[in-house]
Amino acid sequence: METIDQSRIKGIIESVLFVARKPLSPDQLAEVLELSPDVFQPVLDELLAEYQAKGITILSVAGGYLMGTNAENADYVQKVLRPKVETTLSPQALDTLAVIAYKQPVTRGEVERVRGVNSDYIMDTLISKRLIKEAGRSEALGHPYIYVTTEDFLRHFGLKDLSELPPLPFDINEEPVDYRSVLPEEQVSTVEEPVGEATIA
Repeated sequence: METIDQSRIKGIIESVLFVARKPLSPDQLAEVLELSPDVFQPVLDELLAEYQAKGITILSVAGGYLMGTNAENADYVQKVLRPKVETTLSPQALDTLAVIAYKQPVTRGEVERVRGVNSDYIMDTLISKRLIKEAGRSEALGHPYIYVTTEDFLRHFGLKDLSELPPLPFDINEEPVDYRSVLPEEQVSTVEEPVGEATIA
């Protein structure tokens, strides 16, 4: 690729982040730009600073970057996009998702033991919403499937990676009454995934 100046690099980064449907990692950006990360990272950092206070911002989630709406404007965005469908979580679904997030990889049986109720329907719904996924089988008797959270889970809660999950206020080996209170607040939609009002069971 021919040599390009910083302003051109900045414009290309803006364009690809705008059309991307999923966060683009530094390696993916390097492939698109045909430049090494150490060349374009200063330009990307500049863009992050420029967009920080704007209505459309650059989100750093799931180990990558994506354009989305500023969380401070969530109430106003929801008024416009209300007729469209949003993946908000009911308390039961949020509790199930929190158990999986903090105990992953985890089987359905382990989730049920923690929650004290059958969670099959809710877990199937979380799978259909791409917030959790199968990740192989357990070595336990019967070799049940094990489940982990996804990149969409990170995006939904505005996390870069699982290390940003808030610390548990209790021993993870205990059986807490309420897991969901420790998860971050659900985030507003990104540009290409609008917010509405439907609720996961």
